[in-house]
Amino acid sequence: MSSNITETQVAVPKKQKKLKPARKQVKPGEVEKKEAPQTGKEYNIWYNKWAGGDREDSYSNKVKSQTRCNIKRDAGLTRANTTGNKYCCLFFARGCCPYGWECEYLHMLPDVSTSLPDTSKDCFARDKFADYRDDMGGVGSFQRQNRTLYIGRIKETGTGVETEEVVRRHFKEWGQIEKIRVLQYRSVAFVTYVSEFHGQFAKEAMACQSLDNDEILNVRWATEDPNPTSKVEERERLETIGREAIQSKMDPRIADAMRAMRALEDGDVLDGEPVAKRRRLEIEDAPQELAFLQPDPEPEEELQPQQTGLLSADALEGLKYFAEIRKRNALGKPVVRVVPASKPLSEGLGLADYGSDED
Repeated sequence: MSSNITETQVAVPKKQKKLKPARKQVKPGEVEKKEAPQTGKEYNIWYNKWAGGDREDSYSNKVKSQTRCNIKRDAGLTRANTTGNKYCCLFFARGCCPYGWECEYLHMLPDVSTSLPDTSKDCFARDKFADYRDDMGGVGSFQRQNRTLYIGRIKETGTGVETEEVVRRHFKEWGQIEKIRVLQYRSVAFVTYVSEFHGQFAKEAMACQSLDNDEILNVRWATEDPNPTSKVEERERLETIGREAIQSKMDPRIADAMRAMRALEDGDVLDGEPVAKRRRLEIEDAPQELAFLQPDPEPEEELQPQQTGLLSADALEGLKYFAEIRKRNALGKPVVRVVPASKPLSEGLGLADYGSDED
């Protein structure tokens, strides 16, 4: 029996595209390693240049990078995907990793949905420092979350809008961009990413690269925005992130119980029901892990002699006794006071134990 079913009558499910093994970006020894020319007598390992002499950071001494990363072509699986390493390969970001799928680090953009094991390191596992370098280069600081890059030496060939589109086209490859600001006629732009990890990756990927006019970019960390509105927005953003992170780790039942307890203290009403009644029902039906929220029974207070004013209760009783002695002396009646037998005589008697001088 022949079948006349055509391809249009059968829905063939599309295969999901699996990530391929990472390719080797360069061959071992292919990239020429150029050392900085000696312009002084001492080499500063912190700034990676010679101390003294000519300014090495000038435009004439900058050399264009020999390689550049291409995420669509170079990203793939490495050994880090099986070992659980969360850090990216620094040489992959610069486009010159010779190991490919044998690399011990990730060959892909940082995953912003998961946090790194150590917050004092960047996405390449490099240690951050307390302060930024004077030239705002290097790894950065762990005291401030910086998502903005300073892009210098841009060759402008049109309006500010055209320059912004060129910058966006080259930098959106490294992550989601929040905003771009171009300082026209100053050859400077500021690129702010949604995630700090993408900013770290883009800083290394675009260092000494070119846009459309064969320029050599100067990519640094941007200083803190002095605009008060920007400071308030950044503080609110960090507070929101912290609040969401705490809520995601909390048990919703505990959060509801704490909310009801807070409303009970304030005397509020939740969902049209008095909080006292609702709280009592919640405590009766509460699971064992919420038992610690039940208030402990208050201990019975021991009867203490109340103190009023400057004199204690014992002092007031003594004054009343002396007043009674004076009254009886005025009437000519003897005053007799019975001393408890439990009190030993060796302790002596106080002045209040005598009725008169004759006793």
